[in-house]
Amino acid sequence: MASLFGSSSSASFKMRVTNTPSSDLVLTNLAFCSPSDLRNFAVPGSDQIGLNSIQRRCAKVSTGDSVQLTRFVPPDNFNLALLTIELEFVKKGNKSEQIDAVLLAKQLRKRFINQVMTVGQKVLVEYHGNNYCFTVNNAAVEGQEKSNSLERGIISDDTYIVFETSRDSGIKAKSEKSLEEAIYSAEAALISQIVNQREGATSNIFKQKEFNLQSLGIGGLSAEFADIFRRAFASRVFPPHVTSKLGIKHVKGMLLYGPPGTGKTLMARQIGKILNGKEPKIVNGPEVLSKFVGETEKNVRDLFADAEQDQRTRGDESDLHVIIFDEIDAICKSRGSTRDGTGVHDSIVNQLLTKIDGVESLNNVLLIGMTNRKDMLDEALLRPGRLEVQVEISLPDENGRLQILQIHTNKMKENSFLAPDVNLQELAARTKNYSGAELEGVVKSAVSYALNRQLSLDDLTKQVEEENIKVTMDDFLNALQEVIPAFGASTDDLERCSVENCEEGLHGMVDCGSRHQHIYQRSMLLVEQVKVSKGSPLVTCLLEGSRGSGKTALAATIGIDSDFPYVKIVSAETMIGLHESTKCAQIIKVFEDAYRSPLSVIVLDDIERLLEYVAIGPRFSNLISQTLLVLLKRLPPKVSVHPCSGKKLMVIGTTSELGFLDSIGFCDTFSVTYHVPTLNTKDARKVLEALNVFSDEDIDSAAEALNDMPIRKLYMLIEMAAQGEQGGSAEAIYSGKEKINISHFYDCLQDVVRL
Repeated sequence: MASLFGSSSSASFKMRVTNTPSSDLVLTNLAFCSPSDLRNFAVPGSDQIGLNSIQRRCAKVSTGDSVQLTRFVPPDNFNLALLTIELEFVKKGNKSEQIDAVLLAKQLRKRFINQVMTVGQKVLVEYHGNNYCFTVNNAAVEGQEKSNSLERGIISDDTYIVFETSRDSGIKAKSEKSLEEAIYSAEAALISQIVNQREGATSNIFKQKEFNLQSLGIGGLSAEFADIFRRAFASRVFPPHVTSKLGIKHVKGMLLYGPPGTGKTLMARQIGKILNGKEPKIVNGPEVLSKFVGETEKNVRDLFADAEQDQRTRGDESDLHVIIFDEIDAICKSRGSTRDGTGVHDSIVNQLLTKIDGVESLNNVLLIGMTNRKDMLDEALLRPGRLEVQVEISLPDENGRLQILQIHTNKMKENSFLAPDVNLQELAARTKNYSGAELEGVVKSAVSYALNRQLSLDDLTKQVEEENIKVTMDDFLNALQEVIPAFGASTDDLERCSVENCEEGLHGMVDCGSRHQHIYQRSMLLVEQVKVSKGSPLVTCLLEGSRGSGKTALAATIGIDSDFPYVKIVSAETMIGLHESTKCAQIIKVFEDAYRSPLSVIVLDDIERLLEYVAIGPRFSNLISQTLLVLLKRLPPKVSVHPCSGKKLMVIGTTSELGFLDSIGFCDTFSVTYHVPTLNTKDARKVLEALNVFSDEDIDSAAEALNDMPIRKLYMLIEMAAQGEQGGSAEAIYSGKEKINISHFYDCLQDVVRL
């Protein structure tokens, strides 16, 4: 079988160069010889071969010269899928001509069918009475990757021809139908060929054909990037005549929003780098502001000056100008929301709107804005025609976190600084709700542990052995203790609330009997419902009971055991002294942060305290009440990139004033309500058995005395009794060496129980 680039017979022979036999044969792109000489291609011999002037010039020969010829055997699959040619007049002058690319392409395919075309080759052709010369700039063979070898192939009926012209050639290629022809006229068997044809017809908006996001330092954002490409760049990939025929305008602006550290700025900068237009202009929002009247608006106009000049001079052929606004919320707040008296922020918004979508709007500009606070932006900026592509850059999932860790540890691995025990997959699973910036912080912290092992504070000038530097799995685990995610679980608060100073028992709590266990199991079923159900993105649960019955501990335990990446406790103790509006803002922020996580649990502890309830009056904060009522009914948002999926939230409330909440309509907002009971004698005995602080003969009497006792008060009573009558007995009692004296226990019980 012939090779990719054909084969040449070992036999060669000489022929003498002469002119083509007649002038009408000049435009055929063929070499001519006599029929008798044709047999010499099989048997060596020599005579004359007729070449036109262009062929002689390309071969660098003159008439009368002898040339060495060999036979060329085309290989299999040698048909051209794409042929890109540059067209010019043979005789240059002041001519101006408009050519229909579709008709010319048909004529060229008919005239040069089965001829071999090579990159760099020049060919004469006549079209509508004018003589043209075209140069082959690109020749792509069906199904073949581009290589450094000679690019050539045979023209077939399915070869798609793309025309290029220099600015001073005087030729305009009218090619509105050429892309349509390439898409609809090709047969289904030539799908790969159609792709190549479409690539050939596209504009040079990107510097490279393919994108490896990890090589650009972007991890976990493949879906978001695909969404951006489809909405903002797909129309720009095609030539201007395609979008003109479709009757659409290019997207002029996009907004990247989401939590801090998720890669918004990185993605915007890398988008600017991979585009083949002008160097992106990167502006931090506050940099535009000026103390001089009118200077701020002028700074905004100056950002668009180059794009305006380019569009005036080059029209649709102008380059793409990218303007990146970081922290755009600093300058584009909702008009009328600022009270500075100058109105400068309103003027900035007006100026931007004029430039993007005004009377003389630009079509060669792409404005990329980034913000953590989309809600602060003026609504007029977000409508279609302005910042219409709005993509949420959210926290990465496990696969995304793995990609980010691979990016930041790639050089370590290449230079053998990464220990073999490091399991990035396990680290990705452990780092729930870590942002990209926080993952980078984890890697830096782990490296600091590895470097510190090689240093001695006694002698910092001691030479370090590079080969001894190894970043181990333990270094990464230690780093996870240092770098805490902003949107992670409040582990310390949860453990403090769930343990209740008790170290033994089930799931961080002492086994308080079947009634408490039943509530725990039912609540965990709700957790499972939130995880797997497609119809329950929000589930709410209210735990009510007397004070000290273990509601907060139970809610915190459920939060820990849910293993959700975001778990927060909202309690009145963190809001002491705050104004109503400030408390509302903090509560809203907790819910907004929860919406950024795929799975979240929020514990509203002691709701009556959050509402500032006072029985005398009665009095409570209606502002906080209405805020919570709205938040408890508001469904979490769906993911913009994956509209079929969304964020899921479970809210657990605790209260000791069920009657009050019911009177203001709060109980109806919760899906389920569970009563957390006080301990009966049987439950109290289970707790005492787990604590092992009473003798066998005293435990029944103690349990009987603790009937109808809240669990928190039981803990307090045991702590008091364990000190002994004279004090100092706690260590011996908790270690099991001594037991609590039952009479002293009864004395303590009189102090604790309110008569």
